[in-house]
Amino acid sequence: MENAHPAYYMNIKTVTWIMGNLCTLFGIAMLTTGLVSLFYHTAHFPHFLISGFSVITIGLLLKYASGPYPTTINRREGCLIVALSWFFLSAIGAIPFMVTGTCHSFINAFFEAASGLTTTGATILEHLDQQPPSILFWRSMLQWFGGMGIIVFAIAIMPFLGIGGMQMFKAEVPGPIKDKLTARISQTGKALWLIYFLLTAACAVAYWADGMNLFDAVNHAMCTLSTGGFSTHDASFGFYNKPSLNWIATLFMFLGGINFSLHYAALRGGMHRSYICDGEFRAYACWLLVLIAVLWLVGVTSHVRWDQMIFTLVSIATSTGFVNADYSFWPPAALLLLAVAMFVGASAGSTAGGLKIIRMILLSRQGIMELKRFLHPAAILHVKVNRRTVPSHIIQSLWAFAVLYISVIFALAMMVSMTGVDILTSISASLTCISNTGPGFGPLVGPASNYLTLPDTTKVLLVIGMIAGRLEIFTLLLILSPFFWRK
Repeated sequence: MENAHPAYYMNIKTVTWIMGNLCTLFGIAMLTTGLVSLFYHTAHFPHFLISGFSVITIGLLLKYASGPYPTTINRREGCLIVALSWFFLSAIGAIPFMVTGTCHSFINAFFEAASGLTTTGATILEHLDQQPPSILFWRSMLQWFGGMGIIVFAIAIMPFLGIGGMQMFKAEVPGPIKDKLTARISQTGKALWLIYFLLTAACAVAYWADGMNLFDAVNHAMCTLSTGGFSTHDASFGFYNKPSLNWIATLFMFLGGINFSLHYAALRGGMHRSYICDGEFRAYACWLLVLIAVLWLVGVTSHVRWDQMIFTLVSIATSTGFVNADYSFWPPAALLLLAVAMFVGASAGSTAGGLKIIRMILLSRQGIMELKRFLHPAAILHVKVNRRTVPSHIIQSLWAFAVLYISVIFALAMMVSMTGVDILTSISASLTCISNTGPGFGPLVGPASNYLTLPDTTKVLLVIGMIAGRLEIFTLLLILSPFFWRK
């Protein structure tokens, strides 16, 4: 039974045991990156080798100190594991940036690793074209792991979590309605990762066939499906300036912004029943078409080509953050529209960030229902999605989430501005980090710049914003609340 022990009970050994497993997995990932360094004959092979074995040792020690593996995970433990894992693994992920000398301060290394894991894509690194392949690959791998969620990855390969793993799955997977795809949660994790891997491989092959070298194709594919946006070049996708590559990236960013349960359903039962019949998917596609039409009306195509405009819009709307044009020179109305697209995001259950399309659908339908109720007080009205009535408690939680989401953005912007950052950068950076998009607006964090020049205090605040956005606010706020720790 998943709730075999009381809900208020917190078994710290359960938390440390799973942290040890995640730490071990990260150590293996470092060793894999070391092989990339060895293949390209860079000087960082010893650094990744030592880092990998050190992290694996830490992970094994945590497991040993925790005793036998746990057989149950309750809600409190699940939320704590998910929240702590993003901070803990971001700190672990910062180690290669430090030991290789890529970053000269832990804050910068921590920021880069957290930005990768949360698929935000905000970077402090300069001269990416001169960075060694091992560092570039490590950044891409961080985003690829973070895209589907390191917790879902753990669920997929640690079968014992099939008993209590649903608590972590619910805390990790974004969106208001989360359903298992298969009977066992471990099988769900495996199904998600198989689809994720296949789409990444297809994207890499498409990039490579269209002219990217193999290394760039693999790295950009990992950062496309994860909707992360790290690139191997300072100019991001603008480095290639090739319309066909823009269209390929646009397609796979769009796919990354779709609920992965629909991809699974498409493999099982056909495209019509999975995509076309899903209300959120139709709204997602229509939303992007409306944004494209409005951008054309405000004259964006006078600044860039059609492929660049649509690429940029899909990149921002799916919180990917790839750049192939400096949109800071676009008309003000276009910039406002990009900010709205960044705020809304893409589908729930996808690798994208933002408020999510499904929430916008439900909130708008609830608003319309309240207008109808004003005219017909005795009418019995319900909010429905895909012909199913949405329970009232979900609608209530949506309103709470929307208020919290907006409040956290403004609270973070206020704190960032108190560190001496101008108001445009404060609001822009807060929005982009909480929505996990990366590039924002203005000279400091715009598409042609990075976050290196921001104060260290600002970077720490933005890392908290990234993780809060990745966990969709509730999970992080929950463990920070006093009642979470009360018995």
